[in-house]
Amino acid sequence: MIITSHLFDAYLKCPTKCWLRSREDLSAGNGYADSVCAENEAYRAEESERLLSSFPESDRAITSPGLQNLNDASWRIAIDVRLCVHDLEARLQAIERIPSDGRRRPAQFIPYRFEFANKLSKYDKLSLAFDAFLLSEVLGRKVVLGKIVHGDRRTTLKVQISPLAGEVRERIKKIGVLVSATAPPDLVLNRHCGECEFQARCRRQAMEKDDLSLLSGMSEKERKKLHGKGIFTVTQLSYTFRPRRRHRESQAKQGKFHHSLRALAIREKKIHAVDLPDPKLEGTPVYLDVEGLPDRDLYYLVGLRVGTRDGAVQYSFWANDADGEKQIWNEFLDVLSAIPDPRLVHYGSYETVFLKQMRKRYGGPREGSAAATAIEHAVNLLSFVFARIYFPTFSNGLKEITGYLGFRWSASPVSGLEAIVWRHRWEATRDFATKQALVDYNQQDCEALELLANRLVELCRAAPSQGTSSQSEVVRTSDIKHETPYRFKRNAFVFPDMETINKAAYWDYQRDRVYVKSRKKTTRESGRHSRRRSALMPNTTVECPRASSCPTCRSNLVYRHGKRSKIVIDLRFMQHGIKRWITRYVVQRYRCLSCRSTFYPCDRGWTASKYGPNLAAYTVYQNIELGLPQSRVASSVKQLFGLYISRNTANRFKAATAEKYTRAYDDLLERLSRGHLLHVDETSASVMGRDSYVWVLTSMDEVAYVYAPTREGSTIQTLLKHFSGGRISTPHTTLSSARSRNA
Repeated sequence: MIITSHLFDAYLKCPTKCWLRSREDLSAGNGYADSVCAENEAYRAEESERLLSSFPESDRAITSPGLQNLNDASWRIAIDVRLCVHDLEARLQAIERIPSDGRRRPAQFIPYRFEFANKLSKYDKLSLAFDAFLLSEVLGRKVVLGKIVHGDRRTTLKVQISPLAGEVRERIKKIGVLVSATAPPDLVLNRHCGECEFQARCRRQAMEKDDLSLLSGMSEKERKKLHGKGIFTVTQLSYTFRPRRRHRESQAKQGKFHHSLRALAIREKKIHAVDLPDPKLEGTPVYLDVEGLPDRDLYYLVGLRVGTRDGAVQYSFWANDADGEKQIWNEFLDVLSAIPDPRLVHYGSYETVFLKQMRKRYGGPREGSAAATAIEHAVNLLSFVFARIYFPTFSNGLKEITGYLGFRWSASPVSGLEAIVWRHRWEATRDFATKQALVDYNQQDCEALELLANRLVELCRAAPSQGTSSQSEVVRTSDIKHETPYRFKRNAFVFPDMETINKAAYWDYQRDRVYVKSRKKTTRESGRHSRRRSALMPNTTVECPRASSCPTCRSNLVYRHGKRSKIVIDLRFMQHGIKRWITRYVVQRYRCLSCRSTFYPCDRGWTASKYGPNLAAYTVYQNIELGLPQSRVASSVKQLFGLYISRNTANRFKAATAEKYTRAYDDLLERLSRGHLLHVDETSASVMGRDSYVWVLTSMDEVAYVYAPTREGSTIQTLLKHFSGGRISTPHTTLSSARSRNA
């Protein structure tokens, strides 16, 4: 199977489209796809002729150059070049040859593509890279540059081929595997379907399969995750929805969108509501719908439908070209300013961008006026539908939702893409009937918008304050009964032998379930969950002070650059007891505008340990003063304060405390050795299973203990070599004599 540029372009949009094109499958056609194809061909022919005329006749290729004479060519420009090599085929729209500069360098070849679109995508660059890849295979050397001429202004974009070469090779391999397969790939509907000639075929097959890709907004990652759970259809997904109670703090926030709830609404053919917000359409509702050409950033039709007591008044403002855009904006503002207390209502982000862009281009109404207030507080009905109200439709598109509510479009066009085709048709023919069809389509969009707004208001008003809806076609998720398949019940089997097998296994099943549900956990269950610890809630949060300057360059131009927090577990000693005290420290990270260095404030207020000093002092007191073993100390801390510390942690507390008081201990020994009276004694002790001794030195006010591995007097003599007092009292005569001689 030969991989052509036609197949490569199709694969970039959809693998199924590529496979169908490789089989030359006949499609039902698509008005938008046919229009794009015709526009591209006309643009290619026009720009090819213009590019060819920019070169002298002597530099033009008379016929399409062959594969053999590309390297030895003398022409400068060639049009419509067909290349075929290694089961790859491409039709290069144009090739420019730049002769060498005489330094033994080969001529440079630049492939061209012509696209009528004003905005290019990555797919256009990859298509050009595919042409360059085949050209490099023919030449035997790399083609590093390509050009795309596009848009009404004939903009030339230079594309570097090298960064795209690896991705082109990878996609060629995947296309080779795809087209060699006898069966088509898994059907997946995507955003390109509206522009594809196989749209009707794929949509019909997806409906027959009840495929998950029918649900718009579901990503490929989410579909793969559901496939891993054995969920492949919308109906299967609908049974996975479980109503969840929302926290009081999050009730004011917009909830998460649940594809399973949308699937449930489709299966039951009823509206399901998580929340029924009030659109608050006080005043005079003004329904806005705008038609435009996104490729040109041009808005050519603005439709307004103003609700009145006697009915509704429709306004339509038409622009023939870009120069008329300002005029229809001013006409829109004039009508909006004349409406008492207007309330602008639209659906989706397209009108939001329209209002923002028009004010930026041509200015807005006077500040504080009713028109300015209406524009600034325009109501987007999609925000009241998304993740709150689930209609039994596969998407939240206005046409799908209002189609469910009973609205019907009378004639073509019936979609935004089709409206673009009709606008291009009008620009080519200036036919009045085509223009009128677009105006009627825009008016019907405004009528559908009014229908949806009124329906949302009815749903909100019909819902009682208790949160339940009295309307049978609306189901509140809070009213859905939570069902679970995990219950004790007798199963009914089609085959009697299965009943015997089930009786043998039912007791073990119940025994496991009872043990899990019982209050007294078994040894196995208690061991499994023994390490689960609940999160400790902070008693207080301490915000560290703001940094005033950069520590590196001393600049005051610093700004926040992230945040860090730390939990410190400690005890708090009070007048009548002790309690657990958890402190959460929050510190901002800063970045300097001058030297671009990041830093934290110096006075962060916490130590490197996650435990506070009071907890360490308490465990050391229990261990040394009260004589409790460290394991018992850890156990008592767990029972009294709910803090999980190990014996090793208590041991580390003791070592850290000893290190902390090393200087105080040395000062104590120095004061004792320089005193006037000193009492000295020693006693045996066992440290880590080894016999050793502890010397006790005390005056009338202070006492110190000195560890020694042996009983020899050299240790204490070295310690008291600076003793200048008059008397050392000791029960041992030899030691007393030694001390006297030393003194």
